[in-house]
Amino acid sequence: MKVVFRIAVVFVGILLALPAGVRAELTEEQKAKLPPAANHKVSFSKEIYPLLEQSCTKCHGKGKAKGGFSLETREQLLAGGDTGASVVVGDSAGSFLVELVSGIDPDNVMPQKGSKFTPKQVGLVRAWIDQGLQWEAGANFAKAPVMNLKPKRPELPGPEGGHPVDRLLKPYFAEHGIETGEVVSDRIFARRVYLDTIGLLPPVEELEAFVADTDAEKRRKLVRRLLDDRKSYAEHWLAFWNDILRNDYAGTGYIDGGRKQITGWLYGSLFNNKPYDKFVYELVNPSEHSLGFTKGIVWRGVVNASQKPQMQAAQHISQIFMGVNLKCASCHDSFINDWSLADAYALASVYADKPLELVECDKPTGKISDVRFIHPELGKIDPKADKATRIRQLAKAVTSPNNGRLSRTIVNRLWARFLGRGLVEPVDEMENASWNTGLLDLLASELVDNGYDLKFTMEQIMTSRAYQLPAVNGSEQAEKEFVFRGPLVRRMSAEQFVDAVATLTGNWKPSPAKKIEFKGANLDSEEGIEQAGLPSGRWIWSTPKAANGVEPGTVYFRKTVELPHKPKTADVIAAADNAFVLLVNQRNGLAGKNWEEPQLRNLAGRFRKGKNLIAVSATNEGSGSNPAGLWLGIRFEFADGSTMDVVSNKSWKVSAEGSDDWNKPGFDDAKWRSASELGGAQMAPWGLAKRINMRGSVLAFGGRFRESLQNKTALTTALGRPNREQVTTERPSVATTLQALALTNGEVLSSLIKDGAAALADGAEKTPRLAKRLFRAALGRPPSQAELAMLAKLGGGNAAESVEDVLWAVTMLPEFQLIY
Repeated sequence: MKVVFRIAVVFVGILLALPAGVRAELTEEQKAKLPPAANHKVSFSKEIYPLLEQSCTKCHGKGKAKGGFSLETREQLLAGGDTGASVVVGDSAGSFLVELVSGIDPDNVMPQKGSKFTPKQVGLVRAWIDQGLQWEAGANFAKAPVMNLKPKRPELPGPEGGHPVDRLLKPYFAEHGIETGEVVSDRIFARRVYLDTIGLLPPVEELEAFVADTDAEKRRKLVRRLLDDRKSYAEHWLAFWNDILRNDYAGTGYIDGGRKQITGWLYGSLFNNKPYDKFVYELVNPSEHSLGFTKGIVWRGVVNASQKPQMQAAQHISQIFMGVNLKCASCHDSFINDWSLADAYALASVYADKPLELVECDKPTGKISDVRFIHPELGKIDPKADKATRIRQLAKAVTSPNNGRLSRTIVNRLWARFLGRGLVEPVDEMENASWNTGLLDLLASELVDNGYDLKFTMEQIMTSRAYQLPAVNGSEQAEKEFVFRGPLVRRMSAEQFVDAVATLTGNWKPSPAKKIEFKGANLDSEEGIEQAGLPSGRWIWSTPKAANGVEPGTVYFRKTVELPHKPKTADVIAAADNAFVLLVNQRNGLAGKNWEEPQLRNLAGRFRKGKNLIAVSATNEGSGSNPAGLWLGIRFEFADGSTMDVVSNKSWKVSAEGSDDWNKPGFDDAKWRSASELGGAQMAPWGLAKRINMRGSVLAFGGRFRESLQNKTALTTALGRPNREQVTTERPSVATTLQALALTNGEVLSSLIKDGAAALADGAEKTPRLAKRLFRAALGRPPSQAELAMLAKLGGGNAAESVEDVLWAVTMLPEFQLIY
């Protein structure tokens, strides 16, 4: 009934925009031309209310009274407006309302904008008036109370002691006659939780240990352990927030300065588990490193006023943090909700140097906007204050403890992420009702009570029985009125799929995206590289005073390293003032031209068991004496899990002169002297420890560069990674033809599997045993007898081709690609 009433309000509002000074009685001839009144008993709720809601309430309902006229109630409708009475009960032909909606006078017709009334609709209005202007009790066109705005803690039904989520859902299931049955097996639960928390498949050994564990609390402990894996957690959730915050590593705006990355700030915020209210505050009132969010994208050429950076900020703050769609209202008063052009411009003006002029459908109106938040009751913004002050006031309003919408919006996004559908749908329309208001209120209030700790909410959801129920196919949830029966079956994200393939093959990317920036990460392991467990390298050069300044020129460094085994990973991070080129066993390895941007790469393929030569040429550029130095750290990891570090220090040989064969293993460097140690990574003038810490401890020395740290490819685009020029809060989970082509015939995946298979085939593990291990790693279970026979058949030929066949077979299975 509420939806129907709302539609009716719009109709009456537009109809009754009664312009002053143009009212005139219809002549008898004009009255005769009016569409006849309907000849049946008119239903207010079914026929009149929807019509008025659709056409009139934008001007004459929901708190608005254009021309002094409001139709929020029957009494207000009868009272009329500035031009007098709008209806005469029992006399539709003599009612000004009918004159306006009929269009009998083409210069005086309502609604002024949008579709005009059809003769049939005019007949309905006439019959309604003639039949006594019937108005159902309780019906009105007043502005509906704002939903999900005020904080509220629900009362939990008994019995006490159970999981709060399940206590709230128990009466819900009973009301809908749902028998939930048993929860999923340990194997399914573990695979689900690994992918949801850190985005990776569970290692076989860890999965088997979990299944064998008899601890009744093991599921809760697994969730907590995975959430505590800060590195994997940050890398996984980086993709989620990149989508939402429009952050990327390449694309429109980055080349010409019209866009700014927030990668370092975002990664550090996730790694440190920054409280969500502080996270939001720093985005709304940005620092240097989080500025890119509200800076938006400065589009090239002429753009619509609704796409200016200040309006982008208004749209995105409202959508992401408040679940409010201002996109329509950025161009004109919205037709799909109650938000107006004035609302959008009032928020956009916070980020402008002065209040903006309202531009409607790209036409300036001459009206100057006020300055306020979309919910001014949450915090006042002083329009006379300077921009920095206004932005601070906005950030305080958005993160106010009285803003229950902030917490409800994010917990709804998390519920949708883990269970396939939000408590409120769509997730960006938080003015809609929840299918379980108490559950939404519970998650939101407990997030706030626990210091806005998102990991607390994640754990609360994933340890609930609701999360552990068997997955339901989306088609089974397609009924008109949604009823929750359990989590939906979901597809792996693009990043999860590529990382899963890399997990099977060990073929990870050797470096992150070229243009990725980690400035502003501020990891709370902080300054010292030694504190983060990194190789503690020293700045070195050919002379001890190089940090104070030396003449321009190139110096040459050598070090021979003996390795006990061929390394599984060899993560190298290096920086030089001004430039360097590093070779391993005479093969190109790494190069850099800016000491402020340490370079990193996994060079495992360059190293071998036994002696290895690392040779570096470092160049100090410039026209006169200036500081010079080289910093380098390498962490080797071997198949047995052991590690070994090599760092820049006085053990390196250095010479200011190079010869043609200086970088060859057989070169005699006996006359070269030991390198001079200048100081630690943080020494002046470089102060590089924090940047090296970010590059090294979190990324480079983990031995793998996940897909969330890469530019998009044809494969990840096909699998749903969006173009991050627009806010994307959800990715589609439905398979497409493009995905099928990318998975079965795409060059990117084919190359990943082919290269991975070749590397696996070179190992010591025999193909039959390897095939079984890959199967268990991919699906989290041992193969059946039939599957063993299939694996034996696939593994019977050439080693590399056999492994490739096995990889194709398991990665194309729905059981691999779906999260059950």
